[in-house]
Amino acid sequence: MGNDGNLGFVAMYWGPMVLGFIFMGISWIVSSRLKSKFTRYSKVRLNIGLSGKQIAEKMLEQNGIYDVKVIHVKGQLTDHYNPMNKTVNLSDSVYSGISIAATAVAAHECGHAVQHAQAYSALTLRSKLVPVQNISSKVLNFAMMVLMFGSYFMQGLIPIDIIIYVMIAGNLGLTLFAMVTLPVEFDASKRALAWIQNNGIVGHDEYDGAKDALKWAALTYVVAALAALTQLIFWVLMLISRRD
Repeated sequence: MGNDGNLGFVAMYWGPMVLGFIFMGISWIVSSRLKSKFTRYSKVRLNIGLSGKQIAEKMLEQNGIYDVKVIHVKGQLTDHYNPMNKTVNLSDSVYSGISIAATAVAAHECGHAVQHAQAYSALTLRSKLVPVQNISSKVLNFAMMVLMFGSYFMQGLIPIDIIIYVMIAGNLGLTLFAMVTLPVEFDASKRALAWIQNNGIVGHDEYDGAKDALKWAALTYVVAALAALTQLIFWVLMLISRRD
């Protein structure tokens, strides 16, 4: 591999790195804003006086779901629904919290449980893509190591085009997962907001606060999807440029 090959390895290494740093910055801004919103709405007590745990159990019951447990997990913003063991996992401030933030998060996670119970197609597809996402992440980590040391230790052993195809395949897997995640998260929030409003869980101002909190939570997934798509486009353009 000649000097052009070395330059190709360097460009392919620093390009994704620069894009990664850019989206890390954007992600940090959105995450910081989300934490700020969560802290703010955690201090606003819910007039109805129900904790996140009680909200979750009430939403599950009213949707005819009796095989899902609401459990407590440590940490902040660690809330999630686990379809494998059918549990709604609520973090410290959400599980026992009596606030707008706790209500919004608990209802959102129950929204995923409702999706699961109703065999929501996007959730089913995302579950099937989990192995693809895991494999893609491992492949990309290995490929980046090759790019990091390739120009020095692997000259002539691995053609640049092979590396590009691997990066495209890996980023395609991550992009598919990220894109499918978007409708899953937006739909869960939509279900949550509709339920807390229609069942008198929140008043007008409380509803606006819950909607605002979930909007910023959703933006974290939007940033992740854009980051994955941008990386995929970068490698496709790299391949096209080598064909010219």
